[in-house]
Amino acid sequence: MSGFSKGDRVQHGQYGPGTLTDVNEYHTVIDFDHHGVRKFVTQMVVLEPTAEPAPVRIKAARRRKADAAPALAKVDAGASQRVE
Repeated sequence: MSGFSKGDRVQHGQYGPGTLTDVNEYHTVIDFDHHGVRKFVTQMVVLEPTAEPAPVRIKAARRRKADAAPALAKVDAGASQRVE
């Protein structure tokens, strides 16, 4: 498997088109367009170069953290109302 480097577009017989995300002498990691990230043994994987462009991926919306201040205020208010 020579001639491929990180970022190259390739075609795999089972998973279809993908982008090489990591390549070394032991492992080849490919982010496939429809099957996600897969890791292969470099010496065993059979790949063909492809000119098919990578699909445009939409970034997932980041979840907003809940504001911690109101929750802490409730805890403090409860502690000050204790009767001993």
